[in-house]
Amino acid sequence: MVRPSAKVVLISAIGSGQGKTTTTAALARKLVKLGKTVRVFKTGPDFIDPMMLERACGSVVHSLDLWMVGQVDSERMLARAALDADVILIEGVMGLYDGNPSSADLARAFGVPVMAVLDASAMAQTVGALAMGLRDFGPVHLAGVIANRIASEGHAKMVAAAMRDIPLLGSLRRQEETLPERHLGLVLPQEVDRIDAILDTMASSLELDMQAWDALPDTSFELHEHASHHILQHASQAASLTGKTIAIARDAAFAFIYPANLECLRGLGAELVFFSPLADEAIPTQADALYLPGGYPELHARTLTQASNWLTSLHAAHVQGMPILAECGGMMAITEGLVDQQEQSWPMAGILPGKVIMQKRLAALGPQAWATSQGELRGHTFHYSRFETTLTASSHTTKHSTQHSTQQQGEAIYRNANVCASYFHAYFASNPAATAALFLRDAT
Repeated sequence: MVRPSAKVVLISAIGSGQGKTTTTAALARKLVKLGKTVRVFKTGPDFIDPMMLERACGSVVHSLDLWMVGQVDSERMLARAALDADVILIEGVMGLYDGNPSSADLARAFGVPVMAVLDASAMAQTVGALAMGLRDFGPVHLAGVIANRIASEGHAKMVAAAMRDIPLLGSLRRQEETLPERHLGLVLPQEVDRIDAILDTMASSLELDMQAWDALPDTSFELHEHASHHILQHASQAASLTGKTIAIARDAAFAFIYPANLECLRGLGAELVFFSPLADEAIPTQADALYLPGGYPELHARTLTQASNWLTSLHAAHVQGMPILAECGGMMAITEGLVDQQEQSWPMAGILPGKVIMQKRLAALGPQAWATSQGELRGHTFHYSRFETTLTASSHTTKHSTQHSTQQQGEAIYRNANVCASYFHAYFASNPAATAALFLRDAT
Protein backbone atom coordinates (compact mmCIF):
# COMPACT_ATOMS: atom_id res chain seq x y z
CA MET A 1 0.00 0.00 0.00
CA VAL A 2 1.21 3.49 -0.89
CA ARG A 3 0.00 6.81 0.52
CA PRO A 4 0.18 9.50 -2.17
CA SER A 5 -0.29 13.05 -0.98
CA ALA A 6 -0.99 16.51 -2.36
CA LYS A 7 -2.19 19.90 -1.23
CA VAL A 8 -5.98 19.42 -1.10
CA VAL A 9 -8.81 21.79 -0.25
CA LEU A 10 -12.56 21.41 -0.44
CA ILE A 11 -14.06 24.70 -1.63
CA SER A 12 -17.43 25.39 -0.04
CA ALA A 13 -19.68 28.26 1.05
CA ILE A 14 -22.75 29.14 3.12
CA GLY A 15 -24.98 28.26 0.17
CA SER A 16 -25.43 28.37 -3.57
CA GLY A 17 -24.74 31.62 -5.39
CA GLN A 18 -21.65 32.59 -3.39
CA GLY A 19 -19.31 31.98 -6.32
CA LYS A 20 -17.88 28.50 -5.63
CA THR A 21 -17.50 27.53 -9.26
CA THR A 22 -16.13 30.92 -10.30
CA THR A 23 -13.59 30.85 -7.47
CA THR A 24 -12.62 27.23 -8.05
CA ALA A 25 -12.13 27.88 -11.76
CA ALA A 26 -10.12 31.05 -11.09
CA LEU A 27 -7.94 29.31 -8.50
CA ALA A 28 -7.35 26.30 -10.75
CA ARG A 29 -6.38 28.48 -13.72
CA LYS A 30 -4.12 30.66 -11.53
CA LEU A 31 -2.28 27.66 -10.07
CA VAL A 32 -1.84 26.14 -13.53
CA LYS A 33 -0.31 29.42 -14.71
CA LEU A 34 2.05 29.21 -11.71
CA GLY A 35 3.30 25.88 -13.04
CA LYS A 36 1.31 23.59 -10.73
CA THR A 37 -0.27 20.32 -11.81
CA VAL A 38 -3.89 20.76 -10.75
CA ARG A 39 -6.69 18.21 -10.56
CA VAL A 40 -10.25 19.24 -9.79
CA PHE A 41 -13.21 17.21 -8.51
CA LYS A 42 -16.86 18.16 -8.05
CA THR A 43 -18.90 17.07 -5.03
CA GLY A 44 -22.23 15.46 -5.80
CA PRO A 45 -24.12 14.89 -9.04
CA ASP A 46 -23.28 17.56 -11.62
CA PHE A 47 -22.52 17.78 -15.32
CA ILE A 48 -22.08 21.45 -16.17
CA ASP A 49 -19.72 22.74 -13.47
CA PRO A 50 -17.23 19.91 -14.18
CA MET A 51 -17.08 20.97 -17.85
CA MET A 52 -16.17 24.52 -16.86
CA LEU A 53 -13.67 23.31 -14.28
CA GLU A 54 -12.10 20.97 -16.82
CA ARG A 55 -11.61 23.95 -19.12
CA ALA A 56 -9.97 25.84 -16.26
CA CYS A 57 -7.50 23.13 -15.20
CA GLY A 58 -7.01 21.10 -18.38
CA SER A 59 -7.91 17.70 -16.87
CA VAL A 60 -11.09 15.63 -16.70
CA VAL A 61 -13.20 16.45 -13.63
CA HIS A 62 -14.83 13.51 -11.85
CA SER A 63 -17.60 13.50 -9.28
CA LEU A 64 -17.03 12.62 -5.63
CA ASP A 65 -19.98 11.56 -3.51
CA LEU A 66 -20.12 9.34 -0.44
CA TRP A 67 -23.45 7.82 -1.56
CA MET A 68 -23.66 7.83 -5.36
CA VAL A 69 -19.97 7.18 -6.05
CA GLY A 70 -19.21 5.58 -2.69
CA GLN A 71 -16.45 6.27 -0.19
CA VAL A 72 -14.11 3.58 -1.50
CA ASP A 73 -14.21 4.72 -5.12
CA SER A 74 -14.08 8.39 -4.12
CA GLU A 75 -10.89 7.80 -2.13
CA ARG A 76 -9.44 5.71 -4.94
CA MET A 77 -9.90 8.61 -7.38
CA LEU A 78 -8.40 11.10 -4.94
CA ALA A 79 -5.42 8.83 -4.29
CA ARG A 80 -4.75 8.32 -8.00
CA ALA A 81 -4.96 12.06 -8.58
CA ALA A 82 -2.51 12.65 -5.72
CA LEU A 83 0.06 10.45 -7.45
CA ASP A 84 0.59 13.12 -10.09
CA ALA A 85 -0.98 16.37 -8.87
CA ASP A 86 0.57 19.15 -6.84
CA VAL A 87 -2.87 20.49 -5.93
CA ILE A 88 -6.33 18.91 -5.73
CA LEU A 89 -9.35 21.19 -5.58
CA ILE A 90 -12.76 19.78 -4.67
CA GLU A 91 -15.73 22.02 -5.36
CA GLY A 92 -18.51 21.45 -2.84
CA VAL A 93 -22.24 21.45 -3.48
CA MET A 94 -24.82 23.89 -2.05
CA GLY A 95 -23.81 25.03 1.44
CA LEU A 96 -21.10 23.29 3.47
CA TYR A 97 -23.52 21.40 5.71
CA ASP A 98 -26.42 20.99 3.26
CA GLY A 99 -27.53 17.53 2.20
CA ASN A 100 -26.90 14.09 3.57
CA PRO A 101 -24.11 13.31 2.92
CA SER A 102 -22.92 16.93 2.85
CA SER A 103 -19.72 18.51 1.59
CA ALA A 104 -18.61 18.68 5.23
CA ASP A 105 -19.17 14.92 5.55
CA LEU A 106 -16.93 14.32 2.54
CA ALA A 107 -14.22 16.64 3.89
CA ARG A 108 -14.24 14.83 7.24
CA ALA A 109 -14.28 11.37 5.62
CA PHE A 110 -10.97 12.06 3.87
CA GLY A 111 -9.38 14.52 6.29
CA VAL A 112 -9.51 17.33 3.74
CA PRO A 113 -9.38 20.98 4.93
CA VAL A 114 -12.15 23.33 3.84
CA MET A 115 -11.71 26.68 2.12
CA ALA A 116 -14.81 28.88 2.36
CA VAL A 117 -15.86 31.19 -0.47
CA LEU A 118 -17.86 34.06 1.02
CA ASP A 119 -19.62 36.75 -0.98
CA ALA A 120 -18.43 40.00 0.60
CA SER A 121 -20.26 42.32 -1.79
CA ALA A 122 -22.80 43.50 0.80
CA MET A 123 -20.69 43.20 3.95
CA ALA A 124 -17.24 43.59 5.41
CA GLN A 125 -16.44 42.50 9.00
CA THR A 126 -19.42 40.14 9.08
CA VAL A 127 -17.48 37.85 6.73
CA GLY A 128 -15.43 36.90 9.80
CA ALA A 129 -18.56 35.89 11.73
CA LEU A 130 -19.75 33.73 8.85
CA ALA A 131 -16.36 32.04 8.61
CA MET A 132 -16.28 31.24 12.31
CA GLY A 133 -19.80 29.86 12.12
CA LEU A 134 -18.91 27.57 9.24
CA ARG A 135 -15.83 26.35 11.08
CA ASP A 136 -17.45 25.72 14.45
CA PHE A 137 -20.88 24.38 13.51
CA GLY A 138 -19.56 21.01 12.27
CA PRO A 139 -16.84 21.42 13.13
CA VAL A 140 -14.56 21.19 10.13
CA HIS A 141 -10.91 22.04 9.60
CA LEU A 142 -11.34 25.48 8.02
CA ALA A 143 -8.08 26.23 6.25
CA GLY A 144 -9.11 29.74 5.30
CA VAL A 145 -11.40 31.98 3.30
CA ILE A 146 -11.48 33.49 -0.15
CA ALA A 147 -13.58 36.65 -0.12
CA ASN A 148 -15.52 36.98 -3.36
CA ARG A 149 -16.82 40.11 -5.11
CA ILE A 150 -14.45 42.46 -3.30
CA ALA A 151 -14.97 46.10 -4.31
CA SER A 152 -11.57 47.62 -3.44
CA GLU A 153 -8.28 47.17 -1.62
CA GLY A 154 -9.76 48.91 1.42
CA HIS A 155 -12.71 46.51 1.39
CA ALA A 156 -10.32 43.57 1.34
CA LYS A 157 -8.38 44.97 4.32
CA MET A 158 -11.57 45.33 6.39
CA VAL A 159 -12.47 41.72 5.66
CA ALA A 160 -8.96 40.51 6.50
CA ALA A 161 -8.97 42.37 9.84
CA ALA A 162 -12.19 40.65 10.86
CA MET A 163 -10.95 37.11 10.24
CA ARG A 164 -9.17 36.80 13.63
CA ASP A 165 -7.44 33.41 13.63
CA ILE A 166 -8.81 32.30 10.26
CA PRO A 167 -6.48 33.00 7.31
CA LEU A 168 -7.77 35.11 4.45
CA LEU A 169 -6.20 33.04 1.69
CA GLY A 170 -7.31 35.35 -1.05
CA SER A 171 -9.81 37.75 -2.52
CA LEU A 172 -11.52 37.97 -5.89
CA ARG A 173 -12.55 41.33 -7.30
CA ARG A 174 -16.00 41.87 -8.78
CA GLN A 175 -15.94 40.68 -12.37
CA GLU A 176 -17.24 42.78 -15.23
CA GLU A 177 -17.57 39.62 -17.31
CA THR A 178 -18.79 36.54 -15.45
CA LEU A 179 -19.57 32.96 -16.39
CA PRO A 180 -23.05 33.05 -18.01
CA GLU A 181 -25.91 30.94 -16.64
CA ARG A 182 -29.22 29.46 -17.77
CA HIS A 183 -31.98 27.38 -16.16
CA LEU A 184 -29.87 24.28 -15.39
CA GLY A 185 -26.76 26.20 -14.37
CA LEU A 186 -23.76 27.56 -16.24
CA VAL A 187 -23.76 27.82 -20.00
CA LEU A 188 -21.63 25.05 -21.53
CA PRO A 189 -18.03 26.26 -21.96
CA GLN A 190 -17.95 25.44 -25.68
CA GLU A 191 -20.88 27.83 -26.15
CA VAL A 192 -19.19 30.78 -24.43
CA ASP A 193 -17.25 33.17 -26.64
CA ARG A 194 -13.82 34.05 -25.23
CA ILE A 195 -14.17 31.47 -22.44
CA ASP A 196 -10.40 31.13 -21.98
CA ALA A 197 -9.98 34.90 -21.88
CA ILE A 198 -12.68 35.11 -19.20
CA LEU A 199 -10.97 32.39 -17.15
CA ASP A 200 -7.60 34.12 -17.53
CA THR A 201 -9.06 37.43 -16.36
CA MET A 202 -10.68 35.75 -13.37
CA ALA A 203 -7.36 34.11 -12.47
CA SER A 204 -5.55 37.43 -12.73
CA SER A 205 -8.17 39.08 -10.51
CA LEU A 206 -7.69 36.50 -7.77
CA GLU A 207 -5.31 37.91 -5.16
CA LEU A 208 -3.82 34.85 -3.48
CA ASP A 209 -1.73 34.97 -0.30
CA MET A 210 0.96 32.59 -1.51
CA GLN A 211 2.66 32.40 1.87
CA ALA A 212 -0.57 31.29 3.56
CA TRP A 213 -1.37 28.98 0.63
CA ASP A 214 2.05 27.31 0.73
CA ALA A 215 1.67 26.81 4.49
CA LEU A 216 -1.37 24.54 3.98
CA PRO A 217 -0.42 20.94 4.83
CA ASP A 218 -0.62 18.07 2.36
CA THR A 219 -3.34 15.44 2.66
CA SER A 220 -2.52 11.78 2.04
CA PHE A 221 -4.79 8.96 0.86
CA GLU A 222 -4.59 5.20 1.00
CA LEU A 223 -3.98 3.52 -2.34
CA HIS A 224 -3.66 -0.25 -2.25
CA GLU A 225 -1.31 -1.28 -5.03
CA HIS A 226 -3.25 -4.47 -5.68
CA ALA A 227 -6.63 -2.71 -5.74
CA SER A 228 -8.29 -2.91 -9.12
CA HIS A 229 -10.92 -0.67 -10.61
CA HIS A 230 -14.46 -0.94 -9.27
CA ILE A 231 -15.60 -2.27 -12.65
CA LEU A 232 -13.03 -5.09 -12.63
CA GLN A 233 -13.97 -5.97 -9.06
CA HIS A 234 -17.50 -6.62 -10.30
CA ALA A 235 -16.53 -8.28 -13.57
CA SER A 236 -17.79 -11.68 -12.47
CA GLN A 237 -21.21 -10.20 -11.77
CA ALA A 238 -21.49 -8.10 -14.93
CA ALA A 239 -22.53 -9.23 -18.37
CA SER A 240 -19.62 -8.38 -20.62
CA LEU A 241 -19.87 -5.70 -23.29
CA THR A 242 -16.77 -7.04 -25.01
CA GLY A 243 -17.21 -6.88 -28.77
CA LYS A 244 -20.09 -4.41 -28.49
CA THR A 245 -19.99 -0.92 -29.97
CA ILE A 246 -22.07 1.74 -28.24
CA ALA A 247 -22.96 4.91 -30.13
CA ILE A 248 -23.19 7.97 -27.88
CA ALA A 249 -24.80 11.26 -28.89
CA ARG A 250 -22.47 14.07 -27.85
CA ASP A 251 -22.99 17.75 -28.62
CA ALA A 252 -24.62 20.79 -26.99
CA ALA A 253 -28.03 19.05 -26.98
CA PHE A 254 -26.64 15.82 -25.47
CA ALA A 255 -23.82 16.95 -23.19
CA PHE A 256 -24.66 15.61 -19.73
CA ILE A 257 -22.59 12.52 -19.14
CA TYR A 258 -20.31 11.53 -16.27
CA PRO A 259 -16.73 10.83 -17.41
CA ALA A 260 -16.97 7.81 -15.10
CA ASN A 261 -19.83 6.45 -17.24
CA LEU A 262 -17.58 6.37 -20.28
CA GLU A 263 -14.82 4.73 -18.23
CA CYS A 264 -17.30 2.15 -16.96
CA LEU A 265 -18.49 1.21 -20.45
CA ARG A 266 -14.91 0.89 -21.68
CA GLY A 267 -14.04 -1.12 -18.57
CA LEU A 268 -16.84 -3.53 -19.45
CA GLY A 269 -15.23 -4.05 -22.84
CA ALA A 270 -17.35 -1.77 -25.04
CA GLU A 271 -16.00 0.32 -27.88
CA LEU A 272 -17.48 3.83 -27.85
CA VAL A 273 -18.23 5.90 -30.94
CA PHE A 274 -19.59 9.43 -30.75
CA PHE A 275 -21.81 11.36 -33.14
CA SER A 276 -23.72 14.64 -33.21
CA PRO A 277 -27.46 14.77 -33.91
CA LEU A 278 -27.16 18.58 -34.02
CA ALA A 279 -24.72 18.21 -36.92
CA ASP A 280 -27.26 15.86 -38.53
CA GLU A 281 -24.94 12.89 -38.21
CA ALA A 282 -26.51 9.45 -38.43
CA ILE A 283 -25.98 6.81 -35.78
CA PRO A 284 -22.69 5.09 -36.73
CA THR A 285 -23.44 1.94 -38.71
CA GLN A 286 -21.21 -0.28 -36.55
CA ALA A 287 -23.24 0.47 -33.39
CA ASP A 288 -24.83 -2.37 -31.43
CA ALA A 289 -26.54 -0.03 -28.90
CA LEU A 290 -27.36 3.66 -28.52
CA TYR A 291 -26.90 5.96 -25.53
CA LEU A 292 -28.71 9.32 -25.55
CA PRO A 293 -27.55 11.26 -22.48
CA GLY A 294 -29.17 14.39 -21.09
CA GLY A 295 -28.54 17.90 -22.24
CA TYR A 296 -30.44 20.82 -23.72
CA PRO A 297 -32.71 19.54 -26.52
CA GLU A 298 -35.16 22.34 -25.64
CA LEU A 299 -32.60 24.93 -26.74
CA HIS A 300 -31.91 23.16 -30.03
CA ALA A 301 -35.38 21.89 -30.92
CA ARG A 302 -35.50 23.54 -34.36
CA THR A 303 -32.18 22.01 -35.40
CA LEU A 304 -33.13 18.56 -34.10
CA THR A 305 -36.44 18.74 -35.96
CA GLN A 306 -34.62 19.35 -39.24
CA ALA A 307 -31.87 16.74 -38.72
CA SER A 308 -33.11 14.21 -41.28
CA ASN A 309 -30.06 11.89 -41.21
CA TRP A 310 -30.22 11.62 -37.42
CA LEU A 311 -33.98 11.00 -37.41
CA THR A 312 -33.86 8.41 -40.19
CA SER A 313 -31.06 6.48 -38.50
CA LEU A 314 -32.84 6.61 -35.14
CA HIS A 315 -36.04 5.14 -36.55
CA ALA A 316 -34.06 2.46 -38.38
CA ALA A 317 -32.21 1.53 -35.18
CA HIS A 318 -35.49 1.34 -33.30
CA VAL A 319 -37.12 -0.90 -35.92
CA GLN A 320 -34.06 -3.17 -35.90
CA GLY A 321 -34.38 -3.63 -32.14
CA MET A 322 -31.18 -1.84 -31.16
CA PRO A 323 -31.03 -1.28 -27.36
CA ILE A 324 -31.58 2.43 -26.72
CA LEU A 325 -30.98 4.14 -23.36
CA ALA A 326 -32.42 7.67 -23.26
CA GLU A 327 -31.75 9.76 -20.16
CA CYS A 328 -33.58 13.01 -19.39
CA GLY A 329 -32.79 15.24 -22.39
CA GLY A 330 -32.21 12.09 -24.42
CA MET A 331 -35.72 10.95 -23.54
CA MET A 332 -37.14 14.39 -24.36
CA ALA A 333 -35.64 14.20 -27.85
CA ILE A 334 -37.35 10.92 -28.75
CA THR A 335 -40.88 11.82 -27.64
CA GLU A 336 -43.56 12.99 -30.07
CA GLY A 337 -43.13 16.66 -29.23
CA LEU A 338 -41.55 19.31 -27.04
CA VAL A 339 -42.99 22.62 -25.83
CA ASP A 340 -40.12 24.99 -25.11
CA GLN A 341 -39.77 27.88 -22.63
CA GLN A 342 -41.42 30.24 -25.12
CA GLU A 343 -44.40 27.86 -25.36
CA GLN A 344 -43.55 26.96 -28.94
CA SER A 345 -44.22 23.36 -29.94
CA TRP A 346 -41.68 21.28 -31.82
CA PRO A 347 -42.09 17.76 -33.24
CA MET A 348 -39.48 15.38 -31.87
CA ALA A 349 -38.46 11.93 -33.05
CA GLY A 350 -41.73 10.22 -32.10
CA ILE A 351 -40.26 7.01 -30.69
CA LEU A 352 -42.13 7.46 -27.40
CA PRO A 353 -45.78 8.56 -27.30
CA GLY A 354 -46.44 11.83 -25.50
CA LYS A 355 -44.92 15.27 -25.25
CA VAL A 356 -42.52 17.12 -22.96
CA ILE A 357 -43.47 20.52 -21.60
CA MET A 358 -40.85 22.91 -20.24
CA GLN A 359 -41.80 24.80 -17.09
CA LYS A 360 -40.26 27.62 -15.06
CA ARG A 361 -40.42 25.73 -11.79
CA LEU A 362 -37.96 22.95 -10.98
CA ALA A 363 -39.72 19.62 -11.46
CA ALA A 364 -37.31 17.32 -9.62
CA LEU A 365 -33.89 17.39 -8.00
CA GLY A 366 -31.91 14.96 -5.89
CA PRO A 367 -30.19 11.58 -5.59
CA GLN A 368 -32.19 8.51 -6.53
CA ALA A 369 -31.70 4.77 -6.95
CA TRP A 370 -33.17 2.24 -9.36
CA ALA A 371 -33.72 -1.31 -8.11
CA THR A 372 -32.83 -3.41 -11.19
CA SER A 373 -32.65 -7.16 -11.61
CA GLN A 374 -28.89 -6.83 -11.16
CA GLY A 375 -29.15 -4.74 -7.98
CA GLU A 376 -29.31 -1.05 -7.12
CA LEU A 377 -28.15 1.45 -9.73
CA ARG A 378 -27.55 4.88 -8.23
CA GLY A 379 -27.78 8.32 -9.77
CA HIS A 380 -29.80 11.53 -9.64
CA THR A 381 -32.49 13.64 -11.28
CA PHE A 382 -32.59 17.35 -12.19
CA HIS A 383 -35.07 18.77 -14.69
CA TYR A 384 -37.44 21.63 -15.44
CA SER A 385 -39.94 19.76 -17.60
CA ARG A 386 -42.71 17.20 -17.35
CA PHE A 387 -43.51 14.27 -19.63
CA GLU A 388 -47.20 13.79 -20.52
CA THR A 389 -47.60 10.28 -21.93
CA THR A 390 -49.96 7.34 -22.23
CA LEU A 391 -47.09 5.00 -21.41
CA THR A 392 -47.27 3.12 -18.13
CA ALA A 393 -44.06 3.14 -16.15
CA SER A 394 -42.44 -0.29 -15.84
CA SER A 395 -40.93 0.76 -12.53
CA HIS A 396 -39.84 3.80 -10.54
CA THR A 397 -36.67 4.91 -8.87
CA THR A 398 -36.68 5.73 -5.17
CA LYS A 399 -35.49 8.98 -3.65
CA HIS A 400 -32.40 8.71 -1.47
CA SER A 401 -33.10 10.22 1.92
CA THR A 402 -32.13 9.54 5.51
CA GLN A 403 -34.95 11.78 6.72
CA HIS A 404 -37.84 9.43 5.90
CA SER A 405 -38.48 5.95 7.29
CA THR A 406 -40.33 4.91 4.12
CA GLN A 407 -39.02 5.09 0.58
CA GLN A 408 -40.46 7.85 -1.58
CA GLN A 409 -41.22 7.23 -5.25
CA GLY A 410 -38.86 8.88 -7.70
CA GLU A 411 -38.70 9.01 -11.48
CA ALA A 412 -40.68 6.76 -13.82
CA ILE A 413 -38.72 4.20 -15.84
CA TYR A 414 -40.33 3.60 -19.23
CA ARG A 415 -39.73 0.40 -21.17
CA ASN A 416 -41.03 0.45 -24.75
CA ALA A 417 -39.77 -2.53 -26.72
CA ASN A 418 -35.99 -1.98 -27.04
CA VAL A 419 -36.10 1.51 -25.47
CA CYS A 420 -35.38 2.33 -21.84
CA ALA A 421 -36.14 5.97 -21.02
CA SER A 422 -36.33 8.09 -17.87
CA TYR A 423 -35.50 11.44 -16.35
CA PHE A 424 -33.13 9.46 -14.10
CA HIS A 425 -29.40 9.98 -14.74
CA ALA A 426 -27.56 6.76 -13.85
CA TYR A 427 -24.03 6.66 -12.44
CA PHE A 428 -22.90 3.50 -14.23
CA ALA A 429 -19.98 2.59 -11.96
CA SER A 430 -22.37 2.17 -9.01
CA ASN A 431 -23.53 -1.09 -10.64
CA PRO A 432 -21.62 -2.26 -13.74
CA ALA A 433 -23.78 -5.39 -14.10
CA ALA A 434 -26.98 -3.34 -14.29
CA THR A 435 -25.28 -0.97 -16.70
CA ALA A 436 -24.22 -3.77 -19.06
CA ALA A 437 -27.78 -5.12 -19.14
CA LEU A 438 -29.07 -1.79 -20.44
CA PHE A 439 -27.02 -2.14 -23.61
CA LEU A 440 -27.61 -5.83 -24.38
CA ARG A 441 -30.46 -7.27 -26.41
CA ASP A 442 -32.93 -9.40 -24.47
CA ALA A 443 -31.18 -8.62 -21.14
CA THR A 444 -33.36 -8.89 -18.06
